[in-house]
Amino acid sequence: MKRHIGVRVVLALAVAVTMCVIGGALARAQAPLTIDSARITISGTSNIHAYTASTTTIHVTRAQFAGVVEGPDFWSYALKPGSLGMFEVSIPATTLTSPREGLDANMHKALQTSEHPDIVFRLLRFEPGTGSASSLRGIGVLKIAGVVREVALDVTTERKDSTLCVHGQVTLLMTDFGIKPPVALMGMLKTDPKVTVTFETVLGVPLT
Repeated sequence: MKRHIGVRVVLALAVAVTMCVIGGALARAQAPLTIDSARITISGTSNIHAYTASTTTIHVTRAQFAGVVEGPDFWSYALKPGSLGMFEVSIPATTLTSPREGLDANMHKALQTSEHPDIVFRLLRFEPGTGSASSLRGIGVLKIAGVVREVALDVTTERKDSTLCVHGQVTLLMTDFGIKPPVALMGMLKTDPKVTVTFETVLGVPLT
């Protein structure tokens, strides 16, 4: 009986050590990315005027890579095809605001912010772009108002010391996400379902 207990203890310790090793490797692979600065802008048109809405509130919720990524060569490795395992950001939808009076309430209502408070983008992989060497094509899934769609966006990157500046844009249809284009002024103002999303983000990671 004591022998069986001893065997179980040894096995339990072996499993615990294995999990610690795996957990440590995963922690190193998931480098602590930060957003040093960011701006997301939505541009659209209506039958009366053009409009924009923007936010600087963006959170990195997941960052996972295929191997151990750290040190000054972080971005060189992270941008290689196959290196990125998961990268996800979330945007509180109510932080999107417009300089035009009265637009915010209609926009937040259309985005169903009470039921779906966050807009979430999960980048799945990078593909080579068609422009310069710094251009990439990002493939991911976008969740707006509870509806998830795959999107492809053109991205350009620029390294500055330990940070990575990322610029890009994508054109979307509100109706693809089940969003009814907002109307205002008793139906006199009607918005076009097509919008352009532009993003400017500076990502940082501590050097080790």
